[in-house]
Amino acid sequence: MISLDAITVSYGGFTLLDEVSLHIGDRDRIGLVGKNGAGKSTMLKLIMELQSPTSGKITRTLDQRIGYLPQIMEHHRGRTVLEEVMTVYDELDRLNRRVDEISLELASRTDYESNAYHKLIVELNEVNDQLVLAQSEAPEESVEKTLLGLGFKKAEFGRKTETFSQGWNMRIELAKILLRHPDVLLLDEPTNHLDIESIQWLEDYLKGSFTGALVLISHDRRFLDNCTNRTVEVMLGHLYDYKVPYSQYVELRKERIAQQKAAYANQQRMIEKTEEFIEKFRYKPTKSNQVQSRVKQLERIERIEIDDEDLSAIHVKFPPAPRSGDVAFEVKDAVIGYPQKTVLQGANLIVKRGEKVAFVGRNGEGKTTMMRVLMGELEPFSGEAKVGYNVDIGYYAQNQEDVLDKKATVYDTLDRIAVGDIRTKLRDILAAFLFKGDDIDKKVAVLSGGERSRLAMARLMLKAHNLLALDEPTNHMDIRSKDILKQALKAYDGTIIVVSHDRDFLNGLVDKVYEFIDGKVKEHLGGVDDFLRHKKAESFRDIEAKSAPAGAPARAGLVERQVLSGSSAPADPEKVLPRAGKPEQPRQKVDYQQQKQQSREEKRAKNRQNQLEKQIADLEAKMADIEKVLSAPAPDTDIMDLTRQYLELKRDLDARMDEWASL
Repeated sequence: MISLDAITVSYGGFTLLDEVSLHIGDRDRIGLVGKNGAGKSTMLKLIMELQSPTSGKITRTLDQRIGYLPQIMEHHRGRTVLEEVMTVYDELDRLNRRVDEISLELASRTDYESNAYHKLIVELNEVNDQLVLAQSEAPEESVEKTLLGLGFKKAEFGRKTETFSQGWNMRIELAKILLRHPDVLLLDEPTNHLDIESIQWLEDYLKGSFTGALVLISHDRRFLDNCTNRTVEVMLGHLYDYKVPYSQYVELRKERIAQQKAAYANQQRMIEKTEEFIEKFRYKPTKSNQVQSRVKQLERIERIEIDDEDLSAIHVKFPPAPRSGDVAFEVKDAVIGYPQKTVLQGANLIVKRGEKVAFVGRNGEGKTTMMRVLMGELEPFSGEAKVGYNVDIGYYAQNQEDVLDKKATVYDTLDRIAVGDIRTKLRDILAAFLFKGDDIDKKVAVLSGGERSRLAMARLMLKAHNLLALDEPTNHMDIRSKDILKQALKAYDGTIIVVSHDRDFLNGLVDKVYEFIDGKVKEHLGGVDDFLRHKKAESFRDIEAKSAPAGAPARAGLVERQVLSGSSAPADPEKVLPRAGKPEQPRQKVDYQQQKQQSREEKRAKNRQNQLEKQIADLEAKMADIEKVLSAPAPDTDIMDLTRQYLELKRDLDARMDEWASL
């Protein structure tokens, strides 16, 4: 259990957090959301005592184990991946020594009723519990499973950590944190350097294996929805706590603000009418009692306030794309890589004018390498790779550290490459990307990750390109900025090639997916959700093939071919490969039992559906009654209480509607 009570964090005259309070329970799954710079990472640092509040108090349970993954961290050098991750089990030696020490002390003492003796027994139990948890399976097995899940290959376990990029070293640190089995996990943007498969593995781990408390900062909407059940918004120095996942929070927040505005307007009308009455009859003796009553009523009224909203947002509209040839980028039978390593063998892909294409796959499979080929920075060893006629590429690099000059100011970064009339609009472009006033004179070196992402995107606006090559464009961007960028890219009339692991960002944006896997490039028509469904089906078939008895794969293959061939009748495995001498009666008996069970389940589902329909009708009626009161409240109406009741009813209604829809 962790409590933050009346925490204030101030820097000079600026207050980042203003007397905020938050309670984190033992099983809470909290998504911490808000714009870049709102104070989310600061809150995690406060909990870890890496930063001190200006005022307020932070309380943590004694001996609570906390796993903390910051956005930027120091990485150890000199060990292999396996050696570095195995250091987490150094703690086991300490715990075993402590068990021996306590056991010896208990054996030598006779003060069985004393508090000191009791404390030793409690500590012994706690240490034993930690050992049991840590040794639920062999350390080597746990380490291997975790590293494979996070995207490492067995062949990489022996490589030195310093030979990996910052993103891969972040995975090593994440593996160490998970293997310590903490009571509380504090994760600051854990998906920024993970590919789609690793995100899926981490998601499954957090939903299934991890039983402690979780505080998660992420700009991946789907990851938040799948891993959290409570959303805490940090905005303009205040916290707003919702007991729902992110997508539901978005809807509830809209409703709350709308209801606050409606209630505020109603109250203002009532106040205005009351003040008119007081002014009109103030000097009439016959109305003096009524006037005094109205004056006291105004003094007693609790004024409704509308929560402050941070409505600042980037404004992105890409210039119209000049026309190019029909084929924007094509690769034929190419062998691509570096002198020390071949990355892709026999690669083939074609991107036509106007297509929006995603490159997906595990990190290190060649996505960024292919982008370098597109940009002309790398030539294939053999085969062909060519950019189409009149194609003008606007490139967004994954690592802005290497592209942006840290010594330059924000304004200079654009001014150096702007030509012609666009130079007169640089301040307007920067303002559209939230660089206003003194912000344009900041050095790139002091910008946050999100600010650098926005600056790099602003550079793309300086010229009309007809092919946008975007390598992880949403890393460090907050959710609102990602949504705005996505809508701008959907409206863009040129060609897009995007490398991204953000499923929500890609969904609805791309119409073709190229998967980079095992040195090959596979084409998948359709969006990213179609691709993920296909991948899941493939993995299920692999599992079934491994678990099926001898002969089963052949039958399954024949059945699948019959279905794919377009046969109108469903394939029957027994008809495809009949077994000589097999009696029919047992199979009919099984079919009858299955039908009987199915009938019972359908009846139960129907009854539940009828119950839900009645409950939904009741909830809608209650909500309608509250809406009538809120539309014209009496002077003594408790509007805030009614609003809370309405939101609770709405949550119940949504849950029942979801269940009804599933039935």
